[in-house]
Amino acid sequence: MLIFLNTLVSALIIGVAAWFSRRYPAAAGFLIALPLATMLVLPLAYLQHRDPGSVFQMARSILVALPITLLFFIPFLLRERFSFWGAYALGCALLPLGYFVHRAIMRVLG
Repeated sequence: MLIFLNTLVSALIIGVAAWFSRRYPAAAGFLIALPLATMLVLPLAYLQHRDPGSVFQMARSILVALPITLLFFIPFLLRERFSFWGAYALGCALLPLGYFVHRAIMRVLG
């Protein structure tokens, strides 16, 4: 049941942000930037597993990952150098690098 609720809320948020993006791109960007998925997943994970240690570890992992995932947006800052799809592809290509950085940091943090 919880997975259906999570899916429904996530789909609604994405749909509203896509709808907003035409008239209010800055508001849509703010909505998507909110940690909505995290705010849904953390309590659902706790309710499902009743393991606070695991949930705290996941929250710490998310906190470490946030600045690393910003690698995706770097090509979009270079608007004059890339087409949309070029920036998107390069942003996607940078994410595996970010994953390995995240993995190394999480190993140090334990």
